[in-house]
Amino acid sequence: MLIIDCHCHYGPGDGLTGPWDTRADLSKFMRWSKEAGIHKTNLFPAFHSDYDRANACVAKLVGKYPDLFFGFAFIHSERNAGRVIGMVRKAVQEFGFCGIKVHRHDARITREVCEAARTFRLPVLYDVMGEVSQVELLATEYADLNFIIPHLGSFADDWKAQLNFIPMLERHPNVFTDTSGIRRFDLLEMAVQRAGPHKILFGSDGPWLHPGVELEKVFALRLQPQEEAKVLGENFLQLISTVARQPPKTRSMADSPVAGQRFADDPWLREGVVV
Repeated sequence: MLIIDCHCHYGPGDGLTGPWDTRADLSKFMRWSKEAGIHKTNLFPAFHSDYDRANACVAKLVGKYPDLFFGFAFIHSERNAGRVIGMVRKAVQEFGFCGIKVHRHDARITREVCEAARTFRLPVLYDVMGEVSQVELLATEYADLNFIIPHLGSFADDWKAQLNFIPMLERHPNVFTDTSGIRRFDLLEMAVQRAGPHKILFGSDGPWLHPGVELEKVFALRLQPQEEAKVLGENFLQLISTVARQPPKTRSMADSPVAGQRFADDPWLREGVVV
């Protein structure tokens, strides 16, 4: 069964206020992922003041190991205003990325971001930080776009926000969520039961959360094999299947770190670590 982690950060940040904007190092994470049986990981940057630079860093790794990684472009909807379409075009056509990441910690999502996603038929992973009411607007204003709202709407374990999000997940065919960082397991079970396994994606929020631990939550749901397969990878592949791009050149698994190669030439993975 193909397992895809849809939610992982990679590369340097430049904020130095916490791990989330300082460094997303995959050294241990890739070993953990391999041990957990995860096949591919979707990457986007840590928080950064320059997402052109941060996206290019992610693109370097995705381009080098496309058999291991997908990539989403991180966009700051205010700081990058007026040039979002150009950033997304570069991400899709040059980097081979297959989605957009936006975080309310930076700024709320805008129509400019949604229009760029529409142009390239990209899914948008938008962390609303508990502001789940906006999901209703996004789902109806952009009914032709797919939105992944991670953490059931709140990484901060906001029970009210997560509970209020589940009816939107159930009601809107273009709204999805991921399993990353969800601590109230009863709410994850409720989301699957009410919205269906076709609306849930496995994600870890690595490298700061252990992918094996996050993956066990999916197994604990005790889904039927075909339902579990959807959550673990098929749903993600379906969401990126309409992206208007040519796929990047692939390498054989013999050239990848899974086969014992090193990430030694990458400055954001510790030199000499075999994953």
